Amino acid sequence: MSTSSAQLRGSEAPQPKETRGTAIQPEATQSETAQRETPRTIAHLSDVTYIYENGTIALDGISLEIPAGQRTCIVGANGSGKSTLASILCGLSAPDSGSVMLAGEKVFADGKADFTAYAHACRQLGLVFQNPEDQIVTSLVDEDIAFGPENLQVPSAKIDSLVRRELKRVAMTDFAQRDPSTLSGGQLQRVAIAGALAMDPKLLVLDEPSASLDAIGRRGVMKLVKKLCQDGCTIAHITHFMDEVVNADQVIALDHGHVAFAGPPADFFIQQNLVASLELEEPFEVQLQDRLREKGFEVPWTLDSEQLKDSIMELLAVLRSDSKTKPTAGTTAGGTATTATGDAATGTATTAATSIAAESVKEDLVAVSHVTQTFGVETGRKHKLFSTRAQTHRSNSIRALDDVSFTLQECSSTAIIGATGSGKSTLARLLCALSTPDSGTIVINGYNTSNRRHRKLLHGIVGFVMQRPERQLFAESVFKDVAFGPENLGLSPQDVNARVVHALELAGLQNKADVSPFELSGGQQRLCAVAGVLAMQPRILVLDEPTAGLDPHARAKLRALLDQVKSSGATLIEVTHSMDDAALADRLIVLSQGSIVGNDTPLKVFTTLGEKYLRQIGLSVPKALIWADALAEATGTNLGRPLTLDELTGALFDALNGDA
Repeated sequence: MSTSSAQLRGSEAPQPKETRGTAIQPEATQSETAQRETPRTIAHLSDVTYIYENGTIALDGISLEIPAGQRTCIVGANGSGKSTLASILCGLSAPDSGSVMLAGEKVFADGKADFTAYAHACRQLGLVFQNPEDQIVTSLVDEDIAFGPENLQVPSAKIDSLVRRELKRVAMTDFAQRDPSTLSGGQLQRVAIAGALAMDPKLLVLDEPSASLDAIGRRGVMKLVKKLCQDGCTIAHITHFMDEVVNADQVIALDHGHVAFAGPPADFFIQQNLVASLELEEPFEVQLQDRLREKGFEVPWTLDSEQLKDSIMELLAVLRSDSKTKPTAGTTAGGTATTATGDAATGTATTAATSIAAESVKEDLVAVSHVTQTFGVETGRKHKLFSTRAQTHRSNSIRALDDVSFTLQECSSTAIIGATGSGKSTLARLLCALSTPDSGTIVINGYNTSNRRHRKLLHGIVGFVMQRPERQLFAESVFKDVAFGPENLGLSPQDVNARVVHALELAGLQNKADVSPFELSGGQQRLCAVAGVLAMQPRILVLDEPTAGLDPHARAKLRALLDQVKSSGATLIEVTHSMDDAALADRLIVLSQGSIVGNDTPLKVFTTLGEKYLRQIGLSVPKALIWADALAEATGTNLGRPLTLDELTGALFDALNGDA
């Protein structure tokens, strides 16, 4: 079935349960409890099957309910059927069999779609796509947000106030007259959410809404989702971020088109084997308490981070009472806390500092010097609904990068982080010699990118994995797609074959060589696109948000692949919104409004800039460091400056055993 553009906006058998004790959950308010006891249903699917034209069964006889006024998180590995379910819930697609009730309308039954019922239901349904540019339809932000209400024939006088309200809700008021094509991926996501909200949907389906957002953007989306639920809106939220699932009212877990679980988050995450079998991961807090219990420390199972923190504080308090007069290892005689290899005042690792200092004696593989990049943006086109807008075009200049300088050494890994719109993707394109800076120079492997002949040579040296690289796929088979790059380098058929075979083995796709890339799961498509770049054997690999939108299992596979690539001698440059991924790099570069505000080891950057400042510029610090700081402040126990879960648990084990 098909719907108008306005309407577009307006699921193996369950695994055996293996629990780890009784879950402790945050207390619900009286109104929340009453709502959960007598839920109303806004969507009901019964024995629904959906089969694609190529014969792939996306949904296989699933039955589920979406209670009104609640947030239901839909989780599962890439290819489990989540996006297909989303398209059915928002009325974009009809199944092949089963029955579907949406917003009180029986839209599908007995193998037939009721198009009148769909038309009524779709006015109360909204969808935000995983890739926001798929639903941007106009050349101005505020016009795009107005598009849905216009098609629903909302009175013109009301549309203006709706647009202004939604721009404010998604923090995009200052971008109202911008061309969406000039926005970053995260900014586009906010515009897409605003466009859906402008139609006041009863059910809003969010398909990975925060996958491409920075930390402040993710917090903003989750705060907005909570507010929408309080206002009576129902949310069906597809996500790969397990911390977003913790406070949901319901979890629906899909596995190869089947419903593997439906129920409260605590009942889901307490089943360790089930979560693992679905190729998902536990929230950070659950992983932390699992490791503590494995070492024999008694902490209750809980999804509440404050309750877990209290339990750990009690254990540390016992330790402190037992060793008030005895200095512990890692503490000076005067009681000043130090890290295992660090400085007493800052906790900065001396080994990391030494390695950075030593880099100055190496030859620079990449040298960026005083680079500035500016874009011209047209604004001010008049729209019939917005009488206050200027009637003429105005050309505004936006400085994406401002006097950026840094150097990188061979065989290193560098993470580039920054808030949405800070200039990360612009810098990535410049490093790949896909464009040249307005001023300043970029020299890579001795080649200046301002020279056209040099840029052509660099395209065989620098590989670029762009945002959503699976959109680069085009060939009829995985093998031919991966072979495209080496063939264009003029290699012999024998060399092309050898490179493709090696790249597919690295990506774990050797058994998919003859399969169409469009029949792969989302994670496999990402790995296929990366393999196509690796087959060109670049000396430098630049990746722009490579893990965005991937399930935990696919993220882990990609990280392992990148580790292999680096160990083989390549230099990695990764643009990322993940602080945990950034913590694994050799060097961390922080961008804010086009300028570099941090450039050192991850440990030094996170320690020096601090969580407060990073939050101010739209970022955060790794969760391990947040936990270590909170526990140190509450108990006085020094846990060093851990950036990973392994480092945090190691420090906690030492402290609880009296070794810290």
